[in-house]
Amino acid sequence: MTKLLLTVVTLSLCFLASPSVRAEDAPAVVAPAAGDPALGEKVFVKCRACHQIGENAHNSVGPELNGVIGRHSGSVAGYNYSDANKNSGLTWDEATFRDYIKDPKAKVPGTKMSFAGLTKESDINNIVAYLKQFNADGKKP
Repeated sequence: MTKLLLTVVTLSLCFLASPSVRAEDAPAVVAPAAGDPALGEKVFVKCRACHQIGENAHNSVGPELNGVIGRHSGSVAGYNYSDANKNSGLTWDEATFRDYIKDPKAKVPGTKMSFAGLTKESDINNIVAYLKQFNADGKKP
């Protein structure tokens, strides 16, 4: 482990000392923070008034959320979406969902989702981890 650390430090120093390589040329790597699905289930309590998830989930005030990460906006059969949501062209990849859940009305003006949004980054990380557990059938693979 020490040898690996020394190698990383040495390579980092070489990179920084090189006149032909600038920091702004280095690739940006931003990985989403890992969340805790168990804590996400607790955050999901805020969503349960309108949404369901799991094997027996069905549309309610809002659409069921099985397999939401990776799904196209406005695509759950049998749910009456707003025109804004149906026509948004969004795919709920992780980054888009994170942005949306902070302020749904800002991301999709005209949405009928009345939720104000999540403000804590930890809550967002945890809700994403929770939602990602469920496939389109509501099962946890």
